[in-house]
Amino acid sequence: MAANRKVQTIPATLGRFTSAPITSTHKRKVAGYARVSTDHDDQFSSYTAQVDYYTNYIKSRNDWEFVNVYTDEGITGTSTKRREGFKRMIADALDGKIDLIVTKSVSRFARNTVDSLTTIRQLKENGTEVYFEKENIWTFDAKGEVLITIMSSLAQEENRSISENCTWGQRKRFADGKVTVPFKHFLGYDRGKDGNLVLNKAQAEVVKRIYAMFLRGMTPHTIARKLTEGKIKTPAGCDTWSGGSVRSILSNEKYKGDALLQKTFCEDFLTKKMKINQGEVPQYYVENNHEAIIDPQTFDMVQAELARRKEGNNHHSGIHLLSHKIKCGDCGGWYGSKVWHSNDKFRRIVWQCNNKYKNKDKHCTTPYLDENQIKERFTIAVNKLLAGSSSAIRACEAALSATLDTSELEQKQQNLLAEMQTLDSALRQLIHRNATTAQDQNEYRKSYDEIAQKFSSAEEQKKLVDKKLSDLLKHRNIIENFISKLKEQNGQISEFSENLWCGLLDYVTAYTDGRLVFRFKNGSEFLG
Repeated sequence: MAANRKVQTIPATLGRFTSAPITSTHKRKVAGYARVSTDHDDQFSSYTAQVDYYTNYIKSRNDWEFVNVYTDEGITGTSTKRREGFKRMIADALDGKIDLIVTKSVSRFARNTVDSLTTIRQLKENGTEVYFEKENIWTFDAKGEVLITIMSSLAQEENRSISENCTWGQRKRFADGKVTVPFKHFLGYDRGKDGNLVLNKAQAEVVKRIYAMFLRGMTPHTIARKLTEGKIKTPAGCDTWSGGSVRSILSNEKYKGDALLQKTFCEDFLTKKMKINQGEVPQYYVENNHEAIIDPQTFDMVQAELARRKEGNNHHSGIHLLSHKIKCGDCGGWYGSKVWHSNDKFRRIVWQCNNKYKNKDKHCTTPYLDENQIKERFTIAVNKLLAGSSSAIRACEAALSATLDTSELEQKQQNLLAEMQTLDSALRQLIHRNATTAQDQNEYRKSYDEIAQKFSSAEEQKKLVDKKLSDLLKHRNIIENFISKLKEQNGQISEFSENLWCGLLDYVTAYTDGRLVFRFKNGSEFLG
């Protein structure tokens, strides 16, 4: 090795990240970023103050060139997906429009560690630095990324803690029966000062109309079309209704004055993804919470009708009161409406079996029926029912107390639920012990499988009990509504009643010999 070996240092002339000459006096293009996480009035001053501060702060530096102050108002920091101001700022930085971003703190930038680090590294590779004032961190500094990782993790943990506290507070309010609606648009009601529902009389009439149209035989899609044609605004103030919106109104317990709380819950505090509550977290049912638009009997009748239309393979057209109500005594299918002489003066609507000509070899022999004929014969049948209404009411009330008692099933349901909770706790304890204490894994697996099997067995039993209880309660509601309708009626009727058709009748069976047998919801049958 040569004794006179020399090492000469050649100084850097370009910035590592900017590629600009070190001695360059070029002004850095600087932007500010401001965010507040809520849109409440008490946060507005903070938001405005941040914008003014960064505007003045950047413009006061001679070595900086002001670009813009990017803002997000009322947006959480846990995710960048809905932060349009943030996304626009990053896009401008990647396009070379920004050299430096100044923001208040790491938590203002992002409360998600992954988002924060990914974005900072992306900006760094593109030559854009970020300065966090509160923590005094410059991302081009060698120790900057380590500090950002720590601070981002702390911010994320802080957000998790805040989320858990908010969730606990919300569930505590639910358990206390304090109802607040999380939306501005709810047809039939306005949101009161206390967050509860206050009746909107004009909109309430629309809700009543929707329920009436459904009980007259219309489907949610048909109702939606008629509401759109009538230029009635949707709950959100739009012009076009959907079947889903109508179905939601028909099945919402709030219209009978009650409130089911925690129908959905936040599955992940980072993504804010909401999930339909299928038993993962408690629910709370508050009765008589606010003024009802629909009486409980009508509401229960609608739920029973929704369930009935959903069952079986027969399609419910929903365009008429008689739809899905007349059964063919020959094949068991449903009658549907047909138009005769549609293009001339003899035009008329008749009802026939939908399967009448489906089988080429054998046609259904049941007759065509005229709408007026059906209504007249229903009037005869319902008068026969009303003639013995007192005995019918007594029989229904006896059935309610004898065969429709749900107390035993409800007790069994609670016992199984308690058993499942005990087994779940035992399983968790077993897993924890195995994770913290050395154990024989064969014994552990044996104990685990035993408890898990017991839990699965109890779960299956509970599903069966839940189904039986649901069916029994559904039938009970039908009978209770039937009794209520009978008690409302004073004497015989002289003409067809839509109210009694919807409230009392189960279905009509048309036979080949012309007989029409009307089956009512209490199981009784009368010839019309």
